[in-house]
Amino acid sequence: MSRYVSTLSRVMTLTDVSDLTSLSWDTVKGIVQKQLQHDYGQPRLKDLKYLAVDEIYVGKRKKFYTVVLDLETGRIVWVGHGRGQAALGKFWRRLRLSKAKIQAVAMDMSGAYWAAVLEHLPGAAVVFDRFHIIKLMNEKLDDLRRALVREATGAMRQTIKGTRYLLLTRAAHLEKEKLPKLEDALKLNQPLSQAYYLKEELGLLWEQPTRAAMEDFLRQWCQRAMDTGIALLRQMAKTLLLHASGILSWWDHRLNSGKMEGVNHKIKTLTRQAYGYRDEAFFILKLLSLHHARIKLVG
Repeated sequence: MSRYVSTLSRVMTLTDVSDLTSLSWDTVKGIVQKQLQHDYGQPRLKDLKYLAVDEIYVGKRKKFYTVVLDLETGRIVWVGHGRGQAALGKFWRRLRLSKAKIQAVAMDMSGAYWAAVLEHLPGAAVVFDRFHIIKLMNEKLDDLRRALVREATGAMRQTIKGTRYLLLTRAAHLEKEKLPKLEDALKLNQPLSQAYYLKEELGLLWEQPTRAAMEDFLRQWCQRAMDTGIALLRQMAKTLLLHASGILSWWDHRLNSGKMEGVNHKIKTLTRQAYGYRDEAFFILKLLSLHHARIKLVG
């Protein structure tokens, strides 16, 4: 019965399993939690080579967790309370004991995670992946758009105000019927136009034929951003130059956070369906088992 209940819980909510088996909800949860602890409570770390580290927000009560993902398998191998170095303390001890040979770690440009990896994995490369870099550039572009909307009046204000989706969507993915509105907004405002085309160009960074070409492209892009004189673009250029070594490490390891973003989506679904788990231990076990989760995760 225990294995049957655990198997059902992968595709049904706990409430549905309770109704189907005529067991109480607490009994079902206890069975599932025991099985999860057995199967996922101590993830194997010895064979890890490529990791991704990211923070997740799970609601006001619990706030943040730090998640470590095995990029080869898509498994979550660690969930720590909070964010930053403190959330990874016990993980580093377990990883050291496992004698895993980590080759590279993908992350955003957070100083806390960067420092932690340099301290605890001095032989591993840090890779600042494409997703987080493009995300930061989009944030800068949107900040500029909002500032311009506040300053603009009349027809210019109305034209710029409704362009967020148009600006942040890659031109190649934008519906043809929406292009005229985007073009009108770009013609009306030079700073917006400069920021938009720099955003589009930045996506080409990862399409360069050699590492040297990638480095040269990054340097030239940053110079063009600095030359605009726009504060937000100058900030972006300085950030990229500061993190250039980790950005260029992508060429050597080709890591990206696609699997991590997929996991983050599952976590949001899990959190939303769970209405903010009160049993934190059970919640963490559910996170550790997410790579096997299907359809309904909780309930």
